[in-house]
Amino acid sequence: MALVIVTDDTFEQQVLRSELPVLVDFWAEWCPPCRPMARVLDELAAELEGKVVIAKINSDENPVASRTYRIMSLPTLLLIREGRIVATMVGARPKSALRDALAKSLLAESP
Repeated sequence: MALVIVTDDTFEQQVLRSELPVLVDFWAEWCPPCRPMARVLDELAAELEGKVVIAKINSDENPVASRTYRIMSLPTLLLIREGRIVATMVGARPKSALRDALAKSLLAESP
């Protein structure tokens, strides 16, 4: 599955009501570390298909979600499961670190 693009209007349906956990990338065009993160997240979206949804939301174009989740730095990644934030990562991360953080968060939240 490719990355999912979400907006203020689609955030609730695509993220908060998702049956799968969703890793949301808050980013902006002017953010230099956001560019390499986009490539990493695209690769993770393919690797984790069926386990996690990878979503992107442009913070400049979608101020409501950015304000709601108090996004102060970009990129900020929120792992949301069943409508709740289960992990937050601020700043660019290598793919291995993201994969490990996702695995740890998802295991910790498993019933």
